[in-house]
Amino acid sequence: AKAKAIRAIECEEEEETETAHVVPSQEISSVVRDLTDRLESMRTCYDLITKHGAALQRALNDLETNEEESLGSRTKIVNERATLFRITSNAMINAGNDYLHTAEAQGHKWSKMLHHEREQRQRLEEIIEQMAKQQSQMEQAAVLVRQNKPVSSSSGAGTAGSLVTSDEEMEFFDAEEHGYSGSGRSPESPDCERGTFILKMNKRRSSSEDQVEGHLEGSSSESDEQKRTVQTVQQVCLVSAPRVASGGQGDDDDDVDKALPAKESAESIYGRNWNPDLIKKRRDRVPDKPNHPISLWGIMKNCIGKDLSKIPMPINFNEPLSMLQRLVEDYEYTEILDYAATCQDECEQLAYIAAFTVSAYATTTNRTGKPFNPLLGETYECDRMDDYGWRCLAEQVSHHPPVAALHCESKNWTCWQEFSMTSKFRGKYVQVNPLGGVYVQFPNSGRRYSWRKVTTTVNNIIVGKLWVDQHGEMEIRGSQAAEGHKCILNFIPYSYFSRDVQRSVKGVVMNKDNEVKWVVRGTWDMKIEIAPVLKTSGSVSSPTYTTGEFKLAWRRRPAPPDSDKFYNFTTLACQLNEEEEGVAPTDSRLRPDQRLMEQGDWDESNKEKLRLEEKQRTERRRREAEAEEAAAEGRPYPAYEPMWFKREKEEGSEE
Repeated sequence: AKAKAIRAIECEEEEETETAHVVPSQEISSVVRDLTDRLESMRTCYDLITKHGAALQRALNDLETNEEESLGSRTKIVNERATLFRITSNAMINAGNDYLHTAEAQGHKWSKMLHHEREQRQRLEEIIEQMAKQQSQMEQAAVLVRQNKPVSSSSGAGTAGSLVTSDEEMEFFDAEEHGYSGSGRSPESPDCERGTFILKMNKRRSSSEDQVEGHLEGSSSESDEQKRTVQTVQQVCLVSAPRVASGGQGDDDDDVDKALPAKESAESIYGRNWNPDLIKKRRDRVPDKPNHPISLWGIMKNCIGKDLSKIPMPINFNEPLSMLQRLVEDYEYTEILDYAATCQDECEQLAYIAAFTVSAYATTTNRTGKPFNPLLGETYECDRMDDYGWRCLAEQVSHHPPVAALHCESKNWTCWQEFSMTSKFRGKYVQVNPLGGVYVQFPNSGRRYSWRKVTTTVNNIIVGKLWVDQHGEMEIRGSQAAEGHKCILNFIPYSYFSRDVQRSVKGVVMNKDNEVKWVVRGTWDMKIEIAPVLKTSGSVSSPTYTTGEFKLAWRRRPAPPDSDKFYNFTTLACQLNEEEEGVAPTDSRLRPDQRLMEQGDWDESNKEKLRLEEKQRTERRRREAEAEEAAAEGRPYPAYEPMWFKREKEEGSEE
């Protein structure tokens, strides 16, 4: 900051340097008084001009009417009046010029002052951020010094057993760099590196102490059962168990691949062997997004505090996919579920399911476009048995509130969900609170698991670059054959001054006796790693877990080349709206407004979108009028029935 200030002084003119300082309050008062005095002088000149102008007019009238009097005396009077008028006019012009020059000079000065203040604030924010990073680095160095370790970037990144370390973790989750080979310490060293994290859990008042209820941070769908919960916070410490060197291969750079199950490599997807001859040829991109500028504030200023699902929005904020298609993207990494279906241990299976739930958020880091709101009765059918091994069907089952239902099935598992949400525009950001549950069942073992999605926040709506954050607590509960097992995941909100890596996820898997058996760590935009707990020690409020070696449970696939030109779509997202023959008339692929947007005809797409929305509103008003008429006549009126789904009470719960 000092060097930047010196460079600014050297390159600025003397006048700009002087005016860059903050104007004292006394000088401001003096300037205001000066301007007030000059304005009063202008008013006085105006009064004199009015007075002498009237006198000059009277003298001219007398000159015309009194011809018998001496012409010389009348001319003298007119000249005197004209002279006075000219003098007062010049005084008025001079006073106006003085006022204008003073105002312009001070305006320039105050403009520079405001510009200087703005730059000072920006520099202060940069300094604070730099100080936070430097403090984190100093703490990292202090930790390494206490552990008698060399202070270097290679050894300060952490080891396999630390879930959250107190050092700088910007690269902590990069397995290629850390390589869980134990090279950062001697295998025989008893002083293993430690890590800590905060675990938040909700206990029900009405149940036994070992029953833990799920909690959705910021969700507006809080049930009475959730309101009876009490949140408990644990300070968890993890210690990695020392590893035994294996024949000099501890420094192998291929540790990421070895972290996968033994039969797979990083290039394959959990060992799935795809036959290219059986896979349908699909597109790998969509047309580039056209550049259509739009005034965000002009549209959004009337939306503050309102539910976005009830506001007609132009497609400039959209991406050419329906919400039904966006939900199908949750199943891009179902190879994790395929592998989880082979797990015999419930806790290990639950750890992989936790990785799958996190993978659904991978594309939200740079996907800021809003999906099209599905029309009532709109469906989407997707058959990917040839490559992904699953097929699914989604339908919009309610208009107000908007609710979508989805069913996805594979050979070894079945998944379904009911998705709704509340969204509020708060001026600087949009907050989306998902409602409804997600379920997965493994028919071979009879185990079933359910969870709710966390809160999504889209920041910098008006000014700046849009960015998305996921935050809150997610609890994955087991039922049926997995009754009592649960996984608690904490999605850490973005923090400007946090020493922790951003977008991080941390959690534990517990058996039916509330004993922690697995730990989960990673980031929701890149990768998730899991490790078994070998030993538990410490108190209940501050337990210490000794973990085994972490292994990679999920890693995000690289984005397609130039994906920033076509809405940051993944390859799967590009294929979801690809035209197919034989789909239902209600399929999302056949929506004209969505297709027009994909093809780049945004003007026609906006018109078509308004037409479809108005048609839907007209139909809803017709049904409401018929319902009122039926109620007045005392006869029942059938509610809207979806085509492919029906609503039932969830077994064993109030959902």
